[in-house]
Amino acid sequence: MEIRILNSLDAPEYRNIRLESLKKHPESFGTSYEEEKDLSIENFKDKLSSPDSFMFGAFHDNDELIGIVTLKKERLIKLRHRANIVAMYVSPVSRNLGVGRKLISTCIEKAKALEHIEQIYLTVVTTNDAAKNLYLSLGFKSFSVEGRALKLNNNTYIDEEHMVLFIR
Repeated sequence: MEIRILNSLDAPEYRNIRLESLKKHPESFGTSYEEEKDLSIENFKDKLSSPDSFMFGAFHDNDELIGIVTLKKERLIKLRHRANIVAMYVSPVSRNLGVGRKLISTCIEKAKALEHIEQIYLTVVTTNDAAKNLYLSLGFKSFSVEGRALKLNNNTYIDEEHMVLFIR
């Protein structure tokens, strides 16, 4: 397995796995499949070339993109000591193989290498025990639960847990 920063050439594969994540797990993301399904490849290329974000991809031996995660730096002066991990997803057939751990570990190492970053935040739905356990095992600490953070189309509410890792 190879983990690397995605670039504009990866846009078609990134689009496919991103839409897969939104379709299969709508409860886990603030964005919906309906909001992204009609976006152009150019839009996904733009996302992959943002100077404040690092989108990592995990590739299987045959160059199949099997996992993604984004590390986003805050831009405002008073917040630039912070980064956020968002849009974490591993394809179902590749779960329980350490892909998620390698993706999050890569984000942590990248954040440590960035000037100004002192802490990393992430949010996870409270029902996703596997993800929460992964984050806890990597040193993240829970600091709050936001009730009814997400509302799905069927009027189902999802609670989210906020976590932080202090790296400096």
